[in-house]
Amino acid sequence: MKYYRLHIACKNNFETYSKITEILGVKPTEFDTEKKDENLYSLWTYTFDEDDLETPYYDFINNFLDIIEPKFAELKQIGIKKKHITFWLNYEYDQQCGLEFNPKEMKRLGKSGVTMCIDCWQKNSTIEF
Repeated sequence: MKYYRLHIACKNNFETYSKITEILGVKPTEFDTEKKDENLYSLWTYTFDEDDLETPYYDFINNFLDIIEPKFAELKQIGIKKKHITFWLNYEYDQQCGLEFNPKEMKRLGKSGVTMCIDCWQKNSTIEF
């Protein structure tokens, strides 16, 4: 499985969290968390999960950049800077972990100023994220 995440760290309040949703025009992913979590609105997350066997390739770098690049100025107006935005690839692998990235995607990502993070683990390991 591959889990793609667009994370935006923000002020821990519903107003900012909702404003991000409004600006980007996509709904954040709802996770099964305790509603009493005091940091519930501190991380806005949009996700796409790819099953290695059934889901076609998902170009997460370009898809995520298509969502946020046109909105950098609006996000900045509500206090969200590029340093608050990260792309994550969480990858559960079996026997070998191999990742390949297109140079054009990497160039576009570099020009955007967004950080990409990769986390890999052996299938059947216990991990929480």
